[in-house]
Amino acid sequence: MLRALTLSLGQLTDPPVLRVFVKSMLTTLFVFALLGVGTWWGTQAALAAWLNWHADGLAAAFALFVTILALWLLFRAVAIAVVGIFADEVVAAVEARHYPEALRTARPVPFARSLAMGLRSAGRVVLVNLVMLPVYIALLVTGVGTAAAFFVVNGWLLGRDLGDMVAARHMDAAAMRGWRATTKSGRFVLGLANTGLFVVPVLNIAAPVLGAAMATHYFHARYSRKGRP
Repeated sequence: MLRALTLSLGQLTDPPVLRVFVKSMLTTLFVFALLGVGTWWGTQAALAAWLNWHADGLAAAFALFVTILALWLLFRAVAIAVVGIFADEVVAAVEARHYPEALRTARPVPFARSLAMGLRSAGRVVLVNLVMLPVYIALLVTGVGTAAAFFVVNGWLLGRDLGDMVAARHMDAAAMRGWRATTKSGRFVLGLANTGLFVVPVLNIAAPVLGAAMATHYFHARYSRKGRP
């Protein structure tokens, strides 16, 4: 996994990868702006309706707190969903540089499928983490328990999503199901590594693109003739 990270960092400034990084960041910021405004106004409206709080300083401050918390929790989901839409370009760039034989037999993922995969990824992240929220809160008393649970849950989710971004170019649906069944531990490690990138300041901005590139190296290290185990 260290090799995959090193190679991915080295290719981050390649024009095709850089273009995806810029596009995904601009799209993520746009989505976040919409979510932020919607959450802020929605929270104030809820306070006014349910608690008879009006749009004074206290209500505005509370709405701002809720908005920041919501955006922090949603960052990974939105970022992965957005990069998932453009992930095929990242995977193709990595394959062109490191796995040209695999690139020749790859089938580009249609935009509609990429969009559907990205939305399903975001939905799984939000739903699973909402279900796990009581567990996270209960584990707060242990000090490190919440962080460990968060890493395990999101490592599992990310491992599936990142792996699918690459496998979709080389396998049909039946083959992908078999691949998931035989690569659970490896994809989990991949997911844990990318989850770790999301908590590193500055580097977390590039984490989605790095994750797609790392997943490409992981996939071909097992299945490409050019890959190394």
